[in-house]
Amino acid sequence: MSVNFANILNNAEFAEKKLIELRSKLEEIKKVKVLEAIRAITQENTLLSSKIEDAKAQLIRLEILHGKQQYQLPGKAAISQTATIPQNPVSNQNDSETLATKNSKKGKKESVKKEKIASQPAGDDSVVDVRKLDFRIGKIIEINKHPDADSLYIEKIDCGEENPRTVVSGLVNHVPIEEMRDRIVMVLCNLKPAKMRGITSEAMVMCASSPDKVEVLIPPASAVPGDLVSCDGYPREPEPQLNPKKKIFETCAPDLKTDDNKVACYKGSPLLVAGKGPVVAATLHGVSVK
Repeated sequence: MSVNFANILNNAEFAEKKLIELRSKLEEIKKVKVLEAIRAITQENTLLSSKIEDAKAQLIRLEILHGKQQYQLPGKAAISQTATIPQNPVSNQNDSETLATKNSKKGKKESVKKEKIASQPAGDDSVVDVRKLDFRIGKIIEINKHPDADSLYIEKIDCGEENPRTVVSGLVNHVPIEEMRDRIVMVLCNLKPAKMRGITSEAMVMCASSPDKVEVLIPPASAVPGDLVSCDGYPREPEPQLNPKKKIFETCAPDLKTDDNKVACYKGSPLLVAGKGPVVAATLHGVSVK
């Protein structure tokens, strides 16, 4: 028994020494691996830093080539304002000239377009755009449901004239009657009067309209009945009464929309009351105005 016990002790001591040796080697391996990882990361950072500096230098050369002034930061080396790009400068110059030419042509086209609009003579029958539409601000002073049509309102609208206009609107299913009473609205006043279920309608209340929702447009807060609504770039030249055969409103309608800011526009130009602000929708943007 004593011999076996001695062997066990010897084996235990041997095992303990081996464990110590293994732990020591493991620590050495860890240190080596960490050092290798640090070296690899350092090399990668050095390479990335070099690429970043090259990219900065390339950017500075491009900016200088395109005439952009460079400014020296405190403590930094001065930047040469005559730096050149070694990589195919002829190609870059051609690209710059091409871009400048395109921008010049674009600017000329826009200028010509604006001049053409401004130069069209007053009363020119060939002009078919928003200037021919007589948009005004009105106030609904009386409203009732149409006795013979469940979807129609009959309104009396003060448009700043001697007598209010009778207007028939198909808004019963879209706007509660309480929201229509005493409401300030934008009205198209030079439509040819037309009978709607026996009632002659003398104007049209303008709305923002999507397949799912219709909203009566909202004039500026300070607008009053009789205020004229104009469109930037299209001086008002409204027809006394639109000729249905000319389809002026139908021609303009596809370009009457609300923009991303819910402002009612014609071809991107806002409809507004001079000195008071634009006409807008409550929530609908990018939809038809009609």
